[in-house]
This record gives sequence, structure tokens and C-alpha cells, in this order.
Amino acid sequence: MVRKIKAKLVLRLRSEGLSRRQIAKQGMSRHSVDAVIAAADARGVTFDDVAVLPDADVYERLFPGRGEHHSLYAQPDWGQVHRELAKVGVTLKLLHGEYRDARTAARTPVMGYDRFCKSYQQYVLVAGLASRVGHKAGQSVEVDWSGKTMALTDPVTASRTRVYLFVACLPFSRYAFVEPTLDMKQDTWLRANIAMFSWFGGSVPRIVPDNLKTGVIAHPADGEIVLNDAYRELAAHYSAAVLPGRVRKPKDKASVENTVGNIATVVIAALRHRQFATLAELRLAIYEQVNGYNAAPFQKRAGSRQSVFEAEEKALLRPLPAHPNRGCR
Repeated sequence: MVRKIKAKLVLRLRSEGLSRRQIAKQGMSRHSVDAVIAAADARGVTFDDVAVLPDADVYERLFPGRGEHHSLYAQPDWGQVHRELAKVGVTLKLLHGEYRDARTAARTPVMGYDRFCKSYQQYVLVAGLASRVGHKAGQSVEVDWSGKTMALTDPVTASRTRVYLFVACLPFSRYAFVEPTLDMKQDTWLRANIAMFSWFGGSVPRIVPDNLKTGVIAHPADGEIVLNDAYRELAAHYSAAVLPGRVRKPKDKASVENTVGNIATVVIAALRHRQFATLAELRLAIYEQVNGYNAAPFQKRAGSRQSVFEAEEKALLRPLPAHPNRGCR
């Protein structure tokens, strides 16, 4: 809290000839010391002027109108910080450096990097947003098979055919895609990836799959990852690279893992009372459910997966190739 800054002590130690660095060693940050001295100089206040005043009055004289819960430091536009973090290569470290340079030029108090990071996280929490530290718009897609399946029902014999679900998610916007298939073979996997890129309307530089054999032949703890040739060629055709998540490290593709769980409710459970005779019929119903899922408002923040995707991510996707079927054998 701002009240904890010992403004009177700073002025006294300064009057005794201590340097700013020496004053800061008395249990205060260098930024706090600089802020007090800057405020005192701006108002022409010396220690002799406030020697008989209580600490609270000294603080009020240097920082009039600032309540206990107001920050001493000049605040950046946190909304702009949040938007900038969506861009490739932009980090909190970079943004703090730009903030520091601007505040220094304006001769206003500057918060340190740790406080800057904590303040951003607090902004994200209060605003109900998703932190953008770690995910960049249009840079990766996570893909996997759903462990849960669906079924087609023959209208004559009532026999059932298992249907598998390919699930994809763009981690930045959480925009999702689901494709039903009759098997999990290599050609099916490739076609599902093609359908995914068509759904998104573009491609991304990185595809993050699980270590399934249709995409990854070997992923040793140490050594080179061996990719399935057909999958590697398809990814290259879409100007992408395949970067599998580490073995038994679900957090490497946490977004799609979360989406798979949601799909169990949004798609499988929601359609459980309906029967489908053909894959095309089921696909249409699934697409409708996924569209609703993407358009549904976030529970803890403004917007939806659809709105974030369209406003901040779609334009950053790479153009689709002219011939989408190349690489699918």
C-alpha cells in the first residue's frame, strides 16, 4: 500500500546526506525513494518543513488526494498491454521496458518489473480475462482424438457403428473444431486436419498433436522426434510444423484437453437423444453444436471464443494453400 512508503524518513535521511541507494537499504524500494524525492522537489518541501508533522501528514503533503489504496506509480493502459501481448514476440518484459522509458521521460514514478507483472495479472483477474502470457494469436493449434465416442444407427437393422471425434483448439481464442470420423487411421487423421484448417479459414505455424502413431512415429525423452512422413508433408503444405506435446505432459496441450472435456457435454451429451444414420447427418449436427459452443459467452469475462477469434486471431492466420488435398494419400 502507498501509506507504507515512509516519506518522512526518506526526507530525513536525505537531509543527513545519504544517497538514494543508501536510503533504499532502509527497507524501501529505490522506486519509492525516487518518487518521494521527486514529489518533494516538485513542491519545494524539505525535511525541516515537515519535521514536526506526523508521517501521514507528510505523505499527504507530498501526494495530496491519494488514498491508501491508490498506487503511487503511474499506471499503463492495462487494456492496451493486454492487446499488445497478443502480438508475436511481445512480452511483459518488452512492454515494461517501453513503459519505463515513457514514464522516465515524463518524470513520473515508475513501477518495477515484478510489480508490473503482478499488476497485469491483477488486471486480468479483475477484468475476467485470460492471461496472454504464453499464448499468441494465430501461432498454434492443438489437436487430439476425443476419448469419448458417438455412434451411427442403421434405421433398418438398428446396428450401431462407432464414430470417433477429432478435436482441435486454437489456444489463444479457444476457438474449437470437431470432426466425426469412422476410424482413426492415417488418411482419416490427415483429412480431419484438412477439414480443421478449412473451418478456421487459415493455418498456423505450429500444430501440437498428441503422440499418436498416425502423426508421430517416435518421441524419445532424449533425441530427435520422428514424425510420420505423410503428416509432416501435409503440415508443410499448410506452412506449418508439427511439434508434438511431450509424452505424459498434458499441460503441453492443455487447451485441447480442456476442449475435449467440454465437447463431451456440448456435443456428445447434447445429442445423446438423437439418432443419426449417416456420417454427413451427424457432422452437420456436430457443427451446429460447435458453432453454438464457440458463440457462447465466456462465464467470467466479456466476449466469446467466436468474438475473440474474429476480432483478434482470424486476420493473423496464414492463407490456405490453393490445393488443400495435397499430402492426403
